[in-house]
Amino acid sequence: MSAAADRQPHIPVLLGPLIRAVSPVSGIWLDGTFGAGGYTRALLAAGADQVIAVDRDPMAFDMAQAWAADYGDRIKMVEGTFSRLDEYGNDLDGVVLDLGVSSMQLDLAERGFSFMRDGPLDMRMSQEGPSAADLVNTAEEAEIADIIYLYGEERASRRIARAIVAARPVTTTLQLAKLVEGCLPRSKPGQSHPATRTFQALRIAVNNEYGELAQGLMAAERALKPGGQLAVVTFHSVEDRMVKRFLQARSGNTANANRFVPETVQITPAFRIEKRKAIGPDADELAVNPRSRSAKLRVAIRTDAPAQDIDPASLGMPMMKGGR
Repeated sequence: MSAAADRQPHIPVLLGPLIRAVSPVSGIWLDGTFGAGGYTRALLAAGADQVIAVDRDPMAFDMAQAWAADYGDRIKMVEGTFSRLDEYGNDLDGVVLDLGVSSMQLDLAERGFSFMRDGPLDMRMSQEGPSAADLVNTAEEAEIADIIYLYGEERASRRIARAIVAARPVTTTLQLAKLVEGCLPRSKPGQSHPATRTFQALRIAVNNEYGELAQGLMAAERALKPGGQLAVVTFHSVEDRMVKRFLQARSGNTANANRFVPETVQITPAFRIEKRKAIGPDADELAVNPRSRSAKLRVAIRTDAPAQDIDPASLGMPMMKGGR
């Protein structure tokens, strides 16, 4: 086992609310973001017969060696992306997705996700393919600016992109963080670090997180059996908007925004939503885990309607001109 596997695992966000929302738990579930295994173990403890544990980060399975054998064949581990989850299991009783970067990745300087720890500017969840350093050192200034603006919702994106290009090569996390800090006003007490949005944007781009989410939601629709449950935990507004719009569209609750435009053709609902409002952390969880402050949980129940694809653009997914 690697030294990385000995580090403290992260605290699963909204774990209690999620288990309560999907109870009673039984049958076969798929955890599309296995990470440190918090959701998988909770699902097994709540009554799942088996959990198919999927993650694209090989470190997750390295860490699991210390405990996974205790569950025998109740855990089936798959190294892969949740956008293809219907290839790993079908006729499922439930699918759980906990989006975003995990604390175990943030806390390892060598993974390059954190602007608080110096390390190589990497950010690859799968540890394969082009890194964040490759992106910032080869992309055109306009593309870098678009990524930071669209994926990080950073208004100073053009100023930041200009500074990055002028400072190339940019190879470490603290080097990038200082560049961003130099482009923005000093943050006030209680505000997030100035580099937060830029690091988020680059991570999303490197890992194609929005594309993975759109495809993963459709894959979950294909994989779930009638009565199966989809539970998704998001951490920022774009992710939550995509999940909310997907569930609205696939439950037949899409509003017609303009009375002069013909109504959208009604579909047979593929999901039923019992709680319209997203579930957030309570005061106790916020006290223990401040990273949960922006988390939202949405749950829907699969019907017996045929699965259909959906245009990712209709979900409010930010679209880069070059298709990144």
